[in-house]
Amino acid sequence: MTELPHADASPPRVDDAADVDDVTRALLTASRLLVAVSARSLAAAEDKVTLAQFRMLVVLATRGAAKLVVLADALGVNPSTAMRMVDRLIAAGLADRRPNPENRRETILTVTPGGLRLVEEVTARRREEIAAIAARIDHGQRAALVDALTAFNAAGGEPTVRDGDGSLFPLGWSEPVQRRSDG
Repeated sequence: MTELPHADASPPRVDDAADVDDVTRALLTASRLLVAVSARSLAAAEDKVTLAQFRMLVVLATRGAAKLVVLADALGVNPSTAMRMVDRLIAAGLADRRPNPENRRETILTVTPGGLRLVEEVTARRREEIAAIAARIDHGQRAALVDALTAFNAAGGEPTVRDGDGSLFPLGWSEPVQRRSDG
């Protein structure tokens, strides 16, 4: 595997600029498709959660119990915004708040079994639609796409998604959701 250039590498050659522009245009188009797939996968759950609330559930499901400030930081929102989102998820039975066993002055937030089921259902719909699109691509092009996207993900610092180890890897989020037996 060839090493990818780092940010401190020399600027691209003039003839590389057109290639970078072509890749950028193709990825912007692909990102529109993936956003549409993501929106459709969440559509069935729209009466339960917003996209932002779903993102919060995924973070809780993938990272486990978290303090509010850690959760807000992971989502890139203010703690007050995160608190309002948490309150709505708790009211919907999708998240829970309890005292931190390590520091009783703090509370920790967790995803409930119902919240975890919602994450799994939405992710399964997203995976099915992406698989259907991938199936329409010629076999040789699929292999090239895997190589290209693997390189793109590595350049962006996104870990590889693996299957078959008993964990759910939501598309678009890099950490595994450990399957729980409490629900």
